[in-house]
Formats: sequence, structure tokens, C-alpha cells
Amino acid sequence: MLALTVALLLALGSVARAEPLKFVDCGSKDGSITEVNVSPCPTQPCQLQKGMSYSVNVTFSSKIDSQGSKAKVYGQIIHVDVPFPIPEPDGCKSGIQCPIEKGHSYSYLNKLPVKSEYPSIKLIVQWELIDDQGQMLFCWKIPVQITS
Repeated sequence: MLALTVALLLALGSVARAEPLKFVDCGSKDGSITEVNVSPCPTQPCQLQKGMSYSVNVTFSSKIDSQGSKAKVYGQIIHVDVPFPIPEPDGCKSGIQCPIEKGHSYSYLNKLPVKSEYPSIKLIVQWELIDDQGQMLFCWKIPVQITS
């Protein structure tokens, strides 16, 4: 029981230390972003180490009703969008209680794995959450540096 309590306190402490990121909204038509957190990312650009996984938390409010949502993530390298696979693209399995309702606030939670085979490079990560009408509930961009 003590180990569980300590683990929970450590997890809550790491979330509490997460600073909201400065991000660029890239077309959130059907929603409005309140906050974006990537953990750990103490400074920007985020230093993403190969072989690690990073927690992503986006707080947003919806401007529409939607039965579901799907995430798409890209790495933008020299103005080319390269798909960046994530473990769970279904927004309804990523902290969002579906159906999504107009005027409600949601906390989207996912992981960003950085594969060992990725090159060490500076790029822009673009993260989209698409509603059931094919429109963006949110879209944000941040600069990152992939490191060894």
C-alpha cells in the first residue's frame, strides 16, 4: 500500500511540474485549445530522446457534437509532413469521454514514442484531433529536437 501511495504521489508531482507549452494553433476549427503539456519537456524546444516515450496532455473545449475522434501526428521536416505513429489514435480511448459534446471541456491524454531509429534532427511536431465530420477539434505545433 505504501509503495502504491509513493508511486501515486510521484506521478502527481511530475504532472504538477509540467509547464504549459507555447504552441502554435494550426487550424482548430471545431474546438479551442486551453493548454498543451508534453512531459518531460522542461524547456522549449522539447528535447526528445530516442527510445523514450513522452506524455501528451491537451485541454480543449469542443464547439460541436461528435461521436468520436481520431488523432494524427506528423513530423514536419523541410515543409514535408511525415506521419508519426502513436500507440492509440482513437481519441475516445485517450482520456476523452465520447460522445463529444458542444461546450464541454476535455483532457486528451496520449503518448509520443520516439523510436531509436529516428534521426537526430530538429523538426516541428504537428498533432491533430479530427472529429467525425473530418474537421479539426484541435491542431497544434511545437518545435522539438530529437537527440541520442
